[in-house]
Amino acid sequence: MPTTNAYAAYDATTPLRPYSFDRRAVGPRDVKIEILFSGVCHSDLHQARNDWKSSTYPMVPGHEIVGRVTEVGREVRKFKVGDLAGVGVFVDSCRTCPNCQRDLEQYCLNLLSQTYNGLEQDRKNATQGGYSTQIVTDEHYTLQVSDKLSLPGVAPLLCAGITTYSPLRHWKVVSGSKVGVVGLGGLGHMALKFAASFGAEVTLFSTSESKRKDAEKLGAAHFVNTKDAANFKAVSRSLDFIIDTVSAPHDYAAYLETLKLDGVMCCVGLPTEPIVTPVFSLLGQRRSISSSGVGGIKETQEMLDYCAEKGIVAEVEMIRMDQINEAFHRMERNDVKYRFVIDMASLKG
Repeated sequence: MPTTNAYAAYDATTPLRPYSFDRRAVGPRDVKIEILFSGVCHSDLHQARNDWKSSTYPMVPGHEIVGRVTEVGREVRKFKVGDLAGVGVFVDSCRTCPNCQRDLEQYCLNLLSQTYNGLEQDRKNATQGGYSTQIVTDEHYTLQVSDKLSLPGVAPLLCAGITTYSPLRHWKVVSGSKVGVVGLGGLGHMALKFAASFGAEVTLFSTSESKRKDAEKLGAAHFVNTKDAANFKAVSRSLDFIIDTVSAPHDYAAYLETLKLDGVMCCVGLPTEPIVTPVFSLLGQRRSISSSGVGGIKETQEMLDYCAEKGIVAEVEMIRMDQINEAFHRMERNDVKYRFVIDMASLKG
């Protein structure tokens, strides 16, 4: 079994620190990937801190993985040694339930094997993620990555990208749609890029006036500073769809009032507190509030191919592996534009 160097959370309160463990040997349908870049998702912070009360330790976070294939099993057909490859939020599923059969593995009804802080399908062995030098995955759950794009900017597409791409496609955002994006962070900036690339007229909602110029640069037609509640009036009942990327508590009713008849607000941020909103914000215009997970493997590959065609990547700040604890602290202060990405060569050195 290949020994893997990594950084891990050993418990919910101490900083991440070096860790080594054994990956499984490459099986007939597996690929082994040398990890080149790993994105830092806000959920990595939540999981490391046990904010969702589901964490097990030691835990190697990371589910935005881009690397190069170094070994393939004898039955592998999609990849060869030297290919670029990606791994996202999950590395396996039951494959037999109705959702898996519809290429919606992210909603597996039996056992979704998360890339980290999860279990392999044997329900015994823990999964460990991308803050590590290498990973072994089944080829079906491994994504093909184009060499046309900057690889550090591709890594966050495996979570932040597909988390926003999937609901925009599901609710049929197209040219001429009027879309609101709440928050301009790791998820929000990708939602803005995708919606604008689809031809939508995008309104960006933010508490930070300093983000106005970035929002316009990334494709927003309008900017609403939400610190002043009066600013919501200008966009009242004007939007077809809202994608809410904010994880902090906020007034959902205020955003719902900006939706037209039959408008939908999709929440992809992960607040630790329940969503509270008055029913009157919904029934008046038959509005809906919903949510969405990441995409399945087929849709994630579709997104990566679309990004390669359109030249879309995440806006990133590169860090070394030994800067991860500082990066976590900065994420808590919203001090990143717009996604940290770890150069995994720094772990080898």
